[in-house]
Amino acid sequence: MGNTANNSENAAERELHYVRETLGAALATAQEHLEQNGGFLPFAVTLADDNELRLVFVSPGEPDDEGNVDTESMLADVLELLRQGRDGYRAAAIASDVILPEHGSDGIHAAAEDRDGGLMAAVIPYVQTSGGFTFDTAEADTNEPLIWVD
Repeated sequence: MGNTANNSENAAERELHYVRETLGAALATAQEHLEQNGGFLPFAVTLADDNELRLVFVSPGEPDDEGNVDTESMLADVLELLRQGRDGYRAAAIASDVILPEHGSDGIHAAAEDRDGGLMAAVIPYVQTSGGFTFDTAEADTNEPLIWVD
């Protein structure tokens, strides 16, 4: 009986490790893109069965008359790609740039999930200053499973 408890404990630890790893990679990549490019479009990070982290990007559609890209559509496309390929990876995280009215700033939002049901999400508020970007401390956020559903 102790062995069963150890196995489920080890599985839970692995699951937590996978979601933390993909979430951390997504947040770090988003910060890097902000600092280098002044912004970023929605993307994902996957952790494959071979333990390799991979970035998943989709092409933005045509900008509207004001030059804005439909990021909601891009998020839907990223999610669809993740659902189609979900049998090939252990975990995935989706990152997007969000507005945080409660902070009076923008933020990086990332949500990760593991194929066995682990979930974790975080948001990092940030502001752009004359010297670059200032990032606040990451805060836990809530999310629902989106990839391994149905």
